[in-house]
Amino acid sequence: MKKIIVHTLILLTVFSSCQAQNTTTKKNTMDSTKNNNPVYSTTDSSKVVLKDDEWKKVLTPEQYYIARQKGTERPYTSKFENFKEKGTFYCAACGNPLFKSDAKFESGCGWPSFYEPIIKSAIIYTPDHSHGMDRTEVQCGRCKAHLGHVFDDGPPPTGLRYCINGVILDFQK
Repeated sequence: MKKIIVHTLILLTVFSSCQAQNTTTKKNTMDSTKNNNPVYSTTDSSKVVLKDDEWKKVLTPEQYYIARQKGTERPYTSKFENFKEKGTFYCAACGNPLFKSDAKFESGCGWPSFYEPIIKSAIIYTPDHSHGMDRTEVQCGRCKAHLGHVFDDGPPPTGLRYCINGVILDFQK
């Protein structure tokens, strides 16, 4: 009986290790589509409209909170805050290209900051009067995910600072 229990435990350990290793590999590899998200594409520019229950199925809870409920990640917690690699930042909800790494700069605000989007239509601008402030919200131009806000205290050439929640960004070299 002890042998059966020991063998079962060994098999379960091996199986769970393989699962964990396989999951990690998938998370670190970005393709032009995401297997669990049928609307994710880095090449399709058609507008995306999904119901909330559909978004909950394809986004992580943190991505859903930020993208669909206009939440904010804690400052200085984004993996992209001090990120220096060259490439393109995409909307993590739909794959829409948003920013080139060349437009990223160190603002010291606690979130990844950019001075211009990859193209004007990549972003939608919406007045935001929440929390007793007058700000401009920025949303993904394809799926309307909340990305963050834009301020007029950025560097040249635009003088703008797009303060973006890193949780809702993907990156590809």
